[in-house]
Amino acid sequence: MQWLRRFLTPLGICKFLHRFSLHRPQLHRWLISGDGAQRWNDYDSPEEFNFASHVLDYWAQMEGEGKRGPGPALWWVNDQGDEIKWSFRELRDLSRRAANVFEQTCGLQHGDRLALILPRVPEWWLVTVGCIRTGVIFIPGTAQMKAKDILYRIQMSQAKAIVTTDSLVPEVESVASECPGLKTKIVVSDHNHEGWLNFRTLLRSASPDHTCVKSKMKDPMVIFFTSGTTGYPKMAKHNQGLAFRSSVPSCRKFLKLKTSDVIWCMSDPGWILATVGCLLEPWTAGATVFVHNLPQFDPKVIVETLFKYPITQCLAAPAVYRMVLQKNISNLRFPTLEHCATGGESLLPEEYEQWKQRTGLSIHEVYGQSETIIDEKGNILPPNTEGYIGIRIKPTRPLGLFVGYENSPEKTSEVECGDFYNSGDRATIDEDGYIWFLGRSDDVINASGYRIGPTEVENALVEHPAVSESAVVSSPDKDRGEVVKAFIVLNPEFLSHDQEQLIKELQEHVKSVTAPYKYPRKVEFVSELPKTITGKIKRKELRNKEFGQI
Repeated sequence: MQWLRRFLTPLGICKFLHRFSLHRPQLHRWLISGDGAQRWNDYDSPEEFNFASHVLDYWAQMEGEGKRGPGPALWWVNDQGDEIKWSFRELRDLSRRAANVFEQTCGLQHGDRLALILPRVPEWWLVTVGCIRTGVIFIPGTAQMKAKDILYRIQMSQAKAIVTTDSLVPEVESVASECPGLKTKIVVSDHNHEGWLNFRTLLRSASPDHTCVKSKMKDPMVIFFTSGTTGYPKMAKHNQGLAFRSSVPSCRKFLKLKTSDVIWCMSDPGWILATVGCLLEPWTAGATVFVHNLPQFDPKVIVETLFKYPITQCLAAPAVYRMVLQKNISNLRFPTLEHCATGGESLLPEEYEQWKQRTGLSIHEVYGQSETIIDEKGNILPPNTEGYIGIRIKPTRPLGLFVGYENSPEKTSEVECGDFYNSGDRATIDEDGYIWFLGRSDDVINASGYRIGPTEVENALVEHPAVSESAVVSSPDKDRGEVVKAFIVLNPEFLSHDQEQLIKELQEHVKSVTAPYKYPRKVEFVSELPKTITGKIKRKELRNKEFGQI
């Protein structure tokens, strides 16, 4: 880390003596808007695209020509007061060094796979871009994984290399003998480990000169493991289109970033939201990526950071906004914050309203796909008919939609229905085109012939002052087959109340605010709900316990 800081040069001092050249004929379609952000047209699909050379190196050129403002490309901080700022030129040179480490020292080639398991450290960005420069497919994973998680991912992905941190070296070592294809182990550390290459040492001695691979648009770029909420995690493979989609105007409407923006995406580096929100989207716009190492999500630290730094955009999971609201902090009027976004699961209507009242800002919820309601066979359904949210993939597959589940064609075929990709999300669409989300297909409860989305019941429950949060699942019933069951975390002031009386009160409350057939016939009070590391409720785990499957 100390060496990385010494690498810094004052922004704006260094001028390049050569002109940057785009090598493909179609690249003349880069457009320059008023704020200097580059983009293609909506219907362009170049044969070749590489995010490192066509985006990051482009902004390095703009800096060299004085056509981009003084803001850094990456701004990293931690709780100890450490701070790193890198310009696009510095990122270009450092990521070229990383590319040389992978090619020359590790012997990795275009199409090889590298498991990337790091916390929020600056090297995550260097490894990611270094992989893109070389055509090495990177496979992000959360640093909260244990040995069995790492073993599963290395074996399934057939990764030839792994880059990780000190704390996970013992975990990797405990399973390395079971991964004969794993040839190279790299640690990001100020200390050496026997049998491991040290990334910081190698980076220091590597050359900053590197020729970027000419990636085809259909070349694989990254593989994400799913969260495993419906079985073992699957490998969702994405090609270069995931990066290219950030360059077209329609997709730029997602965050509407400008070069002057400072965006803080709080996603764990192991998830797709980090790759999109902490790298592809902001750097395509020439904006600043702000990163706090956040070893744990602490609402107090998040609020302090939003007051201390000139952050203009915030992108975080619903659980982050929920945690901040639950702390009842008196002042949430952040001086520079202009835009808030979320995704991954639903926030409750009351939470949206509370955030707007206390911050003056709306939270924009992102679903991330273009949707149609279809049945199991891919037939488009009429308005007000429950079905699946489907994404049309024929005749043209949308940019950024995953290519398929790697090494699992049967799983891929299960989600491709006719001309559509079946998201597995149940919903209806009304006459005005608004989509009403019900829940995951395996979350929807079929009780006495009624189909009930868990979110509907959870929204009703949280309106009661006793309820802090809840999870609703199906539960077996000898008379009805299935009934609605609610697992409820109570607010502290209601813990001493008579539980039987409180259950009746909550049941009557749900009947009064939504259709009576949706009320929970079973209620269980719990101290906490099982959640994934991203804050999603593990409804499958609760449901399996109800049906005696685990």
